[in-house]
Amino acid sequence: MDIRLRSFYNRRVSEPHAAPINATTRYCAVYGCPVKHSASPAMQNAGMGALKLNWRYLAFEVHPDHLRAAIEGAKAMKFIGLNLTVPHKLLALDMVDALDESASTWGAVNTIRFEAQDKSGAWRPLAEFTDASPEQIRSHGFNTDADAVTRSIREDLGIEVARAKILLLGAGGAGRTAALKLAADGAGELFLVNRTPGKVTALADEIGRRFPAVKVTVGYPNANDAVDLMVNATSLGLKADDLVPLDPNWFSLRRAGAVFDMIYRPAETPLLKAARAAGCRVSNGLGMLLYQGAKALELWSGRQPPIEVMREALRKNVYGN
Repeated sequence: MDIRLRSFYNRRVSEPHAAPINATTRYCAVYGCPVKHSASPAMQNAGMGALKLNWRYLAFEVHPDHLRAAIEGAKAMKFIGLNLTVPHKLLALDMVDALDESASTWGAVNTIRFEAQDKSGAWRPLAEFTDASPEQIRSHGFNTDADAVTRSIREDLGIEVARAKILLLGAGGAGRTAALKLAADGAGELFLVNRTPGKVTALADEIGRRFPAVKVTVGYPNANDAVDLMVNATSLGLKADDLVPLDPNWFSLRRAGAVFDMIYRPAETPLLKAARAAGCRVSNGLGMLLYQGAKALELWSGRQPPIEVMREALRKNVYGN
């Protein structure tokens, strides 16, 4: 076989979406600002291909001022669903037509499923309407981040959250969800640090009301106190010139047993590099991305997601071949 033909053939076989887009292709997307770093398209398109769905997953940079219009636009174009990343997860709470219990419980939306009413009036995923073109469509917000973060911490770092002492950096959409989930899972003590004092104080108060057994401190641990785990839920580390999201005058990495950074690109952020040098066990957010994305695909399609196919696609996209 001619080498060029063999290369073309191998590429066609290995790509999950070798068939061309046609008029029946359905779409999903991730909205973020920024979004160029996202590995979600690689993961989701691999999963959709493995399920033999004639779907495509796209990425769009959407400014927060235009988020409502972008959600409504996807609804008008009958998208199957959306994922939301920084900085949209809190904003979307007031922009969707319905909230799943997961979004209400964890206070953020990272997944939207578009739905239509069947003849009985029940709302069903838009993916189930294969032979009809319903006009009345709603957006249904979910949160798939919460379970994903604790599962990834357990699998990648071997840490059980229950009774653990945890330092959490960031109280935005991802940080708020993580803090509430860690508290719900019985963390022994949470230290919350954020650039905006009002936001982190409100979060600490909420945890105190909802999970009174969990000790919550706004700020770093005392000078000689150690923690089992430090979690970075800020966006510091996405850019090459970002600083480490930690004030070394207040906390030394040598006092952390493990460090989990929700950022996955770059694969090793300045924080993880410094943590590794300090002797910490480290993990980036690739596992969290995998599990939240797999759950989103399940919500959209109603089918079991091909976890290993999606994991391999992420690995190749982030770490290379």
